[in-house]
Amino acid sequence: MTKSLPSQDRDELNRHYVRQIRNLPMLTLEEEYQLAKKWHEEGDVKAVDQLVASHLRLVAKIANGYRGYGLPMSDLVAEGNIGMMQAMKHYDPEQGFRLSTYAIWWIKASIQEYILRTWSLVKIGTTAAQKRLFFNLRKAQREFHALEEGELTPEIITALAKKLSVTEKEIIQMNQRLSGDRSLNVTIRSSEEDSPEWIEWLVDDREDQEMQLIHSNEMENRRHILDNAMSSLSQREHRIFYERRLKDPPLTLEEISSALGISRERVRQIEYQAFEKIQKQIKWAMTVNIRNN
Repeated sequence: MTKSLPSQDRDELNRHYVRQIRNLPMLTLEEEYQLAKKWHEEGDVKAVDQLVASHLRLVAKIANGYRGYGLPMSDLVAEGNIGMMQAMKHYDPEQGFRLSTYAIWWIKASIQEYILRTWSLVKIGTTAAQKRLFFNLRKAQREFHALEEGELTPEIITALAKKLSVTEKEIIQMNQRLSGDRSLNVTIRSSEEDSPEWIEWLVDDREDQEMQLIHSNEMENRRHILDNAMSSLSQREHRIFYERRLKDPPLTLEEISSALGISRERVRQIEYQAFEKIQKQIKWAMTVNIRNN
């Protein structure tokens, strides 16, 4: 089993890494454009290596903003670098904007997904609103000097709910998640020897196997219908529909407009056209299924 490095050693490695990347050359707009073209058109690996290396400082700066979650800086940087590589796969230099402008969203998304995966054994949240609350709550708690308190006072809960435009119940639930995982083998009343453990009070509210199979088959059928419907879309329609309707969180009209080099209104029109096509295909497929059954 490998042993983790002491915190002092990790800090020294992080400082050494930062010193190294500071010596990497920055690229001019023209240099960046030419390298990106080589990668985009010829698949030149050396070109992409130069592009990624020139943005390692950006990754480290973004990763530093997430140090408050108690995760190793080296892990945050590593995840940010993965996001940078993902950005390179999709970046098109002909769109007219700098790579850093495009890559910053991929870097942040990669780091945030890592934090959500690592923070708790229990999934923090699946919706875009829950993810935003997870990250925004810590910022707001810092403003109210409430980070050190495991339990929030009613006054702070009310103030946080108002500031973040959510309910007080959502604030309480997310704050409990931010407090970390707790063992189910802990006794309910630690002062009593015969006190039951929390695990004894858990109720299995899962569906029986028959209902699970029915729901699984239904979801598989819906997924198959959606896949067939999306195959009727053009490449651009498919991308816009996915980014706007299926991705979580979805991209904004502005983001897609910048990536594709078209107006926001045109993006909205294509999204609507794609939605109508898919809706028509799904209705037809469901009608066929009803007739066959």
